Amino acid sequence: VQLQASGGGLVQTGGSLRLSCKAPRMITSTFWATAFGWYRQAPGKQRDMVSEIRPDGSIYYADSVKGRFIISKDNAKKTVSLQMDSLKTEDTAIYYCHARRAGIDYWGEGTLVTVSS
Repeated sequence: VQLQASGGGLVQTGGSLRLSCKAPRMITSTFWATAFGWYRQAPGKQRDMVSEIRPDGSIYYADSVKGRFIISKDNAKKTVSLQMDSLKTEDTAIYYCHARRAGIDYWGEGTLVTVSS
């Protein structure tokens, strides 16, 4: 499964960014059946889940991003997006797109998000 992540960049505190993760080679029915999410890893820290959207439509958000981040899934475009608002300096990290299906994990390349004060 090829995952193409984009949308990182430099933003000031309080700003917004939108990350996108595309799975262009995944057939639509498989895309439907896959859980997609975003993880992030700050320097010197472990990689943690930020958000996940599951095939049944349920969504998980880490407490640290609740109310600020929104994950969405466009099955027709085979794209998962993460809208990040009210960004804080502690959101600075490399963000990784993740897919999980049939117990197998797939990772995209990271995209760097830097929030300056």
